[in-house]
Amino acid sequence: MSRTKLIREWQQHGVLPTLRRVTGLGAVALLLSGCSASQHFSQAEPAVESSALRDPQPFTRLPPRTYTPEEWPQALMADVYLPDDPGDALRPAALVVHGGGWRNRTPEDMQGIAEQLAGQGYVAVNIEYRFAPAYRFPSQLHDLQQAMAWIHAHADDWQVDTNRIVGVGFSSGAHLVSLLAVAGVEGPLAEPHGGEQSRLAAVLAGGLPSDLLKFDDGPLVVNFIGGTRAEENEAYRLASPARQITAQAPPFFLFHGKWDQLVPVDHATDFYQALQDNNIKSELYLQRWRGHITSFLLRGGAIDAGIAFLNRQVNP
Repeated sequence: MSRTKLIREWQQHGVLPTLRRVTGLGAVALLLSGCSASQHFSQAEPAVESSALRDPQPFTRLPPRTYTPEEWPQALMADVYLPDDPGDALRPAALVVHGGGWRNRTPEDMQGIAEQLAGQGYVAVNIEYRFAPAYRFPSQLHDLQQAMAWIHAHADDWQVDTNRIVGVGFSSGAHLVSLLAVAGVEGPLAEPHGGEQSRLAAVLAGGLPSDLLKFDDGPLVVNFIGGTRAEENEAYRLASPARQITAQAPPFFLFHGKWDQLVPVDHATDFYQALQDNNIKSELYLQRWRGHITSFLLRGGAIDAGIAFLNRQVNP
């Protein structure tokens, strides 16, 4: 993408003002000078190089609706994007989860990604979840498990192939979909709301905090878990996707800013190595000159490569 075209795209999406606030004009210029720079790691040819994304297809966004049961501690909403494909063929779905340190933000952050997925043929389900510190781990994982049950319950209505549901998230959202993916169908993370219906076919995760024990005892993680590493060590381990990987984990696409100070890049590189050690299909896309926020705001190439990876796994 040319610099002129990139600037025009940023202006259309309101990215430049945010970048100026977050990074300053000098850093914006530096980002522009290296806008296409990345490192892409894969066992074989990266999916985006062997199979281009299809032309975006039309889709319909349904009115927001509650996905949690009536007895759930908090009613939670989901935005559903349905591809307008004619016919009765089954199609994949994507559970889409926003970031915000487990404590704030909304599904609106992920709207553009949900629309991209719908345009590629996925039924995209962009969800809310409960926030810390009012609700602590594993409440948020239970919310995602309820969302998966809800997708299964509407599979016939939306023509979803329940064997082809992927997870997509950024930051704390990436943490939650990754934890869902490695939870397994039985065991402490699967009880009492998980099981077979929570199984993901693949994951696209950006800015992933993969090992919570790597963090100092700052307020974000402490409020999410409910104590320090010394006080709640087992909960930290259980809540860390990197410490739950087995050979049964689904394929993963990871993207991460190399300048990320909030979630250092070793969260991605170490997680990727653990996936490799377990022979899990995976790709790692490192964004040069990107911090945590800019890796999301300037995510275009990473998301395109990630969706191409998902497409390879589930054939939308």
